[in-house]
Amino acid sequence: MQSKILVSACLMGHAVRYDGRAKPLLHPVIETWRAEGRLVTICPEMTAGMTVPRPPAEIAEAASGEDVLAGKARVVELTGADVTEEFLLAAENAVALARQADCHYALLIDGSPSCGSGFIYDGAFSGRKQAGAGVTAAALKAAGVEVFSDHEIERLIERIGQ
Repeated sequence: MQSKILVSACLMGHAVRYDGRAKPLLHPVIETWRAEGRLVTICPEMTAGMTVPRPPAEIAEAASGEDVLAGKARVVELTGADVTEEFLLAAENAVALARQADCHYALLIDGSPSCGSGFIYDGAFSGRKQAGAGVTAAALKAAGVEVFSDHEIERLIERIGQ
């Protein structure tokens, strides 16, 4: 049985990002994996009832997804609205789907306060990046799912032996 991969819906061409756009990942292996039925698509924020478009959100005060999961940080929108509960529900939903679909790997869009795994933004809405994981990426890692960013697709291909 081939390993299933949880993948950010925006990478699959779905217009679900906060700005109402997609960010398709164009790589020949994506079509191969899709044809093999290996991809399980999710937009964590959408599963938590967040709308498209929606205000940009970041993890406040240069914290990380792990900090949010530990109750030590919050996720806020540019408007100042606290959306921590939505992001926690989104992460919970992603972990549940990964378990249900038997996904051992995740391929997520980097930079997102939910899906970022290599970098996220610093919470000041200044465009400054910092190393770290978003809430969903951190939750998936804690659940034993190997998480790869969209920039690491070659590493994922190598890891699963495709």
